[in-house]
Amino acid sequence: MKKKVVLAFSGGLDTSFCVPYLKIEKDLEVHTVVVNTGGFTAEEEKKIEERALTLGAASHTCINAVEEYYKKGIKYLLFGNILKNSTYPLSVSSERIFQALEVLKVVKELNAEFVAHGSTGAGNDQVRFDLVFEVMAPEVGVIAPIRELALSRKDEIDYLNKHGFDFSWEKAKYSINQGIWGTSIGGVETLSSSGVLPEEAYPSKVTKTNPERVKIGFEKGEPCSLNGEKMDPVSLIHKLNAIASAFGAGRDIHVGDTIIGIKGRVGFEASAPLILVKAHHLLEKHTLTKGQLYWKEQLAGWYGQLMHEAQYLDPLMRNIEVFLDDTQTSVCGVVEVELRPYHFAVLGCESPYDLMNSKFGDYGEANKSFTGQDVIGFTKVLANPLKIYYSVHKND
Repeated sequence: MKKKVVLAFSGGLDTSFCVPYLKIEKDLEVHTVVVNTGGFTAEEEKKIEERALTLGAASHTCINAVEEYYKKGIKYLLFGNILKNSTYPLSVSSERIFQALEVLKVVKELNAEFVAHGSTGAGNDQVRFDLVFEVMAPEVGVIAPIRELALSRKDEIDYLNKHGFDFSWEKAKYSINQGIWGTSIGGVETLSSSGVLPEEAYPSKVTKTNPERVKIGFEKGEPCSLNGEKMDPVSLIHKLNAIASAFGAGRDIHVGDTIIGIKGRVGFEASAPLILVKAHHLLEKHTLTKGQLYWKEQLAGWYGQLMHEAQYLDPLMRNIEVFLDDTQTSVCGVVEVELRPYHFAVLGCESPYDLMNSKFGDYGEANKSFTGQDVIGFTKVLANPLKIYYSVHKND
């Protein structure tokens, strides 16, 4: 009997190449698995299955991991207001760990000897998949054909065409990874520092030009309503994305340091993630103390770094999640956002826990809990350590 390999499959060019390659060149029985983290509709899932079986897969499994991904990943990225390099909401990088964990379940069900993925040798995804497989299933062999063969996208298309599968260069010109927390777009323009992705590279098209306002409700840090309509967080993310992506809001270019030490550049569109992060952050600025905001920022930044660099399994992540959960008790209220073509603006918020309370004063206008004379005395006490220092260090 042939040995089995379970392939993490997306239906894109790289993983499509892997099916016949593993079957023909490696003489393996190929079983494909697509893990939906919010990027595929039911119709698209069906097309991916048809493609996998047409390419020669012995079986195909579709796993919906959106709820799991939200509860154990996205929720904490939102609680932490995490934007890598102040730009990127970890759209694809946060998905891979959850996809790898789901793929391993199928590996164990089939008792497969190998697991495979379509990552190249130049990016982060290879490390994310490999690390999960190494830690959770060290007895299973890992195969990464694109990395091992160092193939170009044209090489892959030529191989597929040679074996009777029709792939055109234009259809495969851009590498697009879609998920509920955003879509990444890679192509020839992102390989240089000055290239600009054309409008047609983005999956979402701009169809709205008149400004529009939306109101997002939060309960204990989680999004819970949109324009007054109550809904679960996953449904809200999908609906907000449908509204805002029609404006082209949330598009940007991320430039970052890869796990393997080189710099990478990728385009992305993440309407709902960016809006939710900015709206949530505004609400926190009104409802958390200065100390909470400071230490949350420190820990959240490290959480995002660990997530980005494939360290989700580190127990430190669970420790930080406990802290993040605890900070969200009073992060409740409604935030208003205005949408315009290629732009959005967070306007303001209302919260029963708003610490910007006029009972104690209005910033820049007047205070009600102390007098001007109190400030004079406070300033003298505050200045005392510095006065002592400069009396000793007269030449500083």
